[in-house]
Amino acid sequence: MAFDANGAVLAEPQGDAVVKVRDVVKFFGQLKVLDGVSLDVKAGDMVAIIGRSGSGKSTLLRCMNGLEDIQEGKIVICGHEVGYGQSNRADLRRDVGMVFQSYNLFPHLTVQRNITLALTLVKKKSKAEAQRLAEQVLDQVGLADKMLSYPEQLSGGQQQRVAIARSLALSPQVMLFDEVTSALDPELTVEVLRVMEDLAKGGMTMILVTHEMAFAQRVANQVVFMHKGKVWEAGPTRELFSSPKTSEFAQFIGTGL
Repeated sequence: MAFDANGAVLAEPQGDAVVKVRDVVKFFGQLKVLDGVSLDVKAGDMVAIIGRSGSGKSTLLRCMNGLEDIQEGKIVICGHEVGYGQSNRADLRRDVGMVFQSYNLFPHLTVQRNITLALTLVKKKSKAEAQRLAEQVLDQVGLADKMLSYPEQLSGGQQQRVAIARSLALSPQVMLFDEVTSALDPELTVEVLRVMEDLAKGGMTMILVTHEMAFAQRVANQVVFMHKGKVWEAGPTRELFSSPKTSEFAQFIGTGL
């Protein structure tokens, strides 16, 4: 296991990584929010990024999807290079889906049209093929009967599941989830996490920022703990939670090392 100059544990390199993050630095003004972040994600992995608020978790995820520019380093995801001055973001988003805390559904469109819109405009699918795919992904998230509903007619958990279905319809290689349950009550959280667990079992490569520690321990096979804009510890879930290597991670999960 490798350590940085401050004694923080770094992620080990993976030869067959579908996501490679190398020495990424990100500033907001004078504030350095990502400080030399490196990690790898293999195809089929479910990686949970955890840490205190302000540790850089969501910023890292947004950088992976090209929503934020980085000042130094490089990100390669599904063969697309994401970095300073890179401009292939339309291609990137064909292969990388992202689901946010806010559902970002179009309120004036039906559930079906929310899903088929990108399929017809971006992927140039026929109307019939787009509708078939919409039916397929809505069935996958347990909402086949909500095809003609509008977002305001759905619960928060149902809206979030539609947002997941919309990303799945584009057949991404990697799915990114940014605190997707943080705005939901416990009952609705369970239904969204169940969908994500099913995706993980199906082999979808997933990276999620979450505060749901029990879910992360049960489903994620890799965990990344971020602290002060760095990858402080990273590795197999069971190993990290059973034997923290740093006092910061031990305190975060409440072991009091």
